[in-house]
Amino acid sequence: MSSIVRIGDRDVGPGCPVFFVAEIGINHNGSVELAKQLIDGALAAGCDAVKFQKRTPELCVPKAQWHIERDTPWGRLTYIDYRRKIEFGEREYAEIDRYCRGRGILWFASCWDEPSVDFMEQFEPPCYKAASASLTDHALIRKMKRTGRPLMLSTGMSTMEEIDAAVTAAGLDELLIAHSTSLYPCPPELLNLRMIDTLGERFPTCPIGYSGHEVGLAPSCAAVAMGARFVERHITLDRAMWGTDQAASVEIGGLVRLLTNIRDIERSLGDGVKHVYPLEHAARTKLRRVRTDETNAAVTGLALTEKRDNGAASPTEINGVSHV
Repeated sequence: MSSIVRIGDRDVGPGCPVFFVAEIGINHNGSVELAKQLIDGALAAGCDAVKFQKRTPELCVPKAQWHIERDTPWGRLTYIDYRRKIEFGEREYAEIDRYCRGRGILWFASCWDEPSVDFMEQFEPPCYKAASASLTDHALIRKMKRTGRPLMLSTGMSTMEEIDAAVTAAGLDELLIAHSTSLYPCPPELLNLRMIDTLGERFPTCPIGYSGHEVGLAPSCAAVAMGARFVERHITLDRAMWGTDQAASVEIGGLVRLLTNIRDIERSLGDGVKHVYPLEHAARTKLRRVRTDETNAAVTGLALTEKRDNGAASPTEINGVSHV
């Protein structure tokens, strides 16, 4: 049985509502105002948290790529200048922190380098996320765990041996593990949702979740039905916007439908114990065929000896002949 991990004021694990993270990532395109609109959309849909990405461009961009030019909405820029342009700094994150706290929604970030962890600590995030790209960066994983905050570990583009090594580096305490396939967007046949079961069997004390990059909503709903304790999806205001993650993101209208479906699925799963619900009693009395006369008894060989107060026979009296 997996443990329950506390993230902010929410519990994540067995018996708890699915914790839903709206990944804003870099879909704000460097605009705090766009980020606020995405936060508002996540809040309106009922998300528990929004997530950003924090990098130190000079550490995360290989120097061989620094001066490669590309067309951007801000003109033709070198790759390092583009990364600097869309990276939020202290002033922007202070505004996001103020905005999220005022709106009552959790926020945190995936940090891609150690200085970014130090940077984020000033905002006291409820947890950290290790991106799939960082799964083999054990020094970074240990840095995030040393903060004492819960860690979500995403497992895209990784072998089981690499996942085992990352979990060993992180330790099982306060660790959540997300199945993911790192394709943007990811075709359904490569989602491999049964890995949720595999990870659950391999790491039974960790809440297992799903970080989806598919087009559409059904696989994320299926992940919840299969037992995902948390779900993360990229969100956008418009999938046609500029940026590498936009096409694999969910627009706000879709996000509302996704959260509605997930909450319906949670309510529908039940406890696995067969019940006859009080609201079924009327239908049970009305619809089940009951044989009560001697002719029926002669035909079926049944001896019907008991009746209810309302005249209906008990289901155990009509062996083999009841139906709806």
